[in-house]
Amino acid sequence: MTIKEAADFIGVSTLTLRLWDRQGRLCPIRTLGGHRRYEISKLEELRGVIQEVPKDLPTAVYTRVSSHDQKKTGDLERQKLRLIEYSISKSYNIQHVFEEVGSGLSSNRKQLKKLLQLASEKKISRVVIEHRDRLSRFMFESFKDFFGLSGVQLECVDDLLPKSYEMELTEDIIMIMASFAGKIHGKRSSK
Repeated sequence: MTIKEAADFIGVSTLTLRLWDRQGRLCPIRTLGGHRRYEISKLEELRGVIQEVPKDLPTAVYTRVSSHDQKKTGDLERQKLRLIEYSISKSYNIQHVFEEVGSGLSSNRKQLKKLLQLASEKKISRVVIEHRDRLSRFMFESFKDFFGLSGVQLECVDDLLPKSYEMELTEDIIMIMASFAGKIHGKRSSK
């Protein structure tokens, strides 16, 4: 299998497979062009170690906005409704809906911690979010790896829509500016 196929097969990112290659944990075969190819038997062994969650377990939906003003204007509710509608269209068994107001840079988000707890206890099979930055723009791959190792599929609805390089770069710049603006306003509010 190619690296992308292997990553999808065992539920981790391609970055994780590259790291495991460097660590000697899962060594692929190299083609003449230097591309990685993974043996299905080794992937099946690894997938057995990464205990797969039964597919009939419930789905969790996670929504977040950055400010109470966004919640007041209905952004959080609209985001929740879009994700529930999407999940219903896919026939997912939704049993957990997490709503949160807080910065994506904050590590003190109670609803996110509850979601991570459910995943680590293997009580859910899937997490549906709207955008990568709902978890954390800069830590998304780490969250994806965590969920994958717990046997939980992380489904980002926004990833299904194609984005240009310029759009991704613009989003990254906006996130950096928002982070610095938050720090400046935080310093002022404490005075």
